[in-house]
Amino acid sequence: MTDAPVHAELDRLADLAAGRVVAWRRHLHRHPELSNREEGTARLIAGHLRSLGLDEVRTGIAGHGVVGVLRGTAGGGGGRVVALRADTDALPVRDLCGEEFASRVVDADYPGGPFPVSHACGHDCHTAMLMGAATVLSEVRDRLPGTVLFVFQPAEEGPPVTESGGARAMVEAGAFAGPVPTMAFGMHVTPYPKGYVGYRAGVQYGASVLVRITLTGKQVHGSTPWQGVDPMPAAGAVLTGIGQLYRQVSAFDPVTVTIGHVEDVGRFNVIGETVTLWGTVRCAAESGMAEVQDRLRRLAEHSAAAYGATAEVSYLQPVPPVRNTTPWVEAALPTLRRVAGPERVAETGTTLGYDDVSELVSRFGGLYVMLGVQDAVLDADGRPVPEEGGRGLVINHNPRFYADDDTLVTGVRLHAHVAYDHLTGALLPAG
Repeated sequence: MTDAPVHAELDRLADLAAGRVVAWRRHLHRHPELSNREEGTARLIAGHLRSLGLDEVRTGIAGHGVVGVLRGTAGGGGGRVVALRADTDALPVRDLCGEEFASRVVDADYPGGPFPVSHACGHDCHTAMLMGAATVLSEVRDRLPGTVLFVFQPAEEGPPVTESGGARAMVEAGAFAGPVPTMAFGMHVTPYPKGYVGYRAGVQYGASVLVRITLTGKQVHGSTPWQGVDPMPAAGAVLTGIGQLYRQVSAFDPVTVTIGHVEDVGRFNVIGETVTLWGTVRCAAESGMAEVQDRLRRLAEHSAAAYGATAEVSYLQPVPPVRNTTPWVEAALPTLRRVAGPERVAETGTTLGYDDVSELVSRFGGLYVMLGVQDAVLDADGRPVPEEGGRGLVINHNPRFYADDDTLVTGVRLHAHVAYDHLTGALLPAG
């Protein structure tokens, strides 16, 4: 094909940048920062983008968001604009990855903390790969008939509940007002065979909303519970009752309600006034979210009433599902197969993980894929299983999550090839 020399040059430049990408990833892994606190990360990103001589480097967007603008100088292209996105924040999870660059960071000031902090979801990989893609594409500016936006988004994991942040906040801050993307693209590292690209037409990641359930009783001494109202049994009833919500909605539309944090106000000999449950509601079909929320609210309120307490249920930080449309997937498959190899591009199922890149894909079109970075093989049913003699499969958000450094160059190439193909018109949905 006529673009083969350019694709080969993108690959050559990606190989040259691979060492720097690994170094960036390890630096970021050693110095993780929580959502809306990505100050050092943003400084590193912006410094590198400025060194590339981009047309613009915008900082301080929706907190610590950074957008680099590269305007290609090749003719034609129809004014297309591709937004390549990476998330930059880490998690309040201790680091047990076992590497010499493991994080020892503790954030003592973060709301609800102190927290150990680590990149247990792979955002260090995402950031480093996009920095590498900016390096590559800046070298072929004269071959790009359009504009590339390098979007480094903070707070994908969700900002503190008293703050705003994330992809929607970047949109509302005008990060994509000029130029407006004609495609958004990104990827997430995952426990899948190294170098494999997973895709799905339809819902790739589910819809999600944060839930806060505050159960209120009457504080009293632990020796005289009859003189007060203990909210703890109500909390237990809610936790138990959540297991029955799955029987009240269609089994053919996956749903999960997870309580990840219980916050008590009291001590061992005090029956506290409140217990707060924090969690998420996730649905593969966004249309089912309202029903699940209603049922959870009713469960909480009625369970609390049964024990003489009250319940207040709040739903915060809604995230729509990541939905890849069939036309965009079909348009991208030749690019994905060229980069990873046809045998390493596989269709995957829906996951109830969420990712607010959905705010970009739903607005501008495009797609989101998964990049395998662990010691795995696919079994006869296409499911990842541990590779013999490898490090095993470790899911994202686990303290032992790991990613293979040598695979990161594949992510750099994916960004670069997708950007070039879209700007030249080779990656466009039919119709």
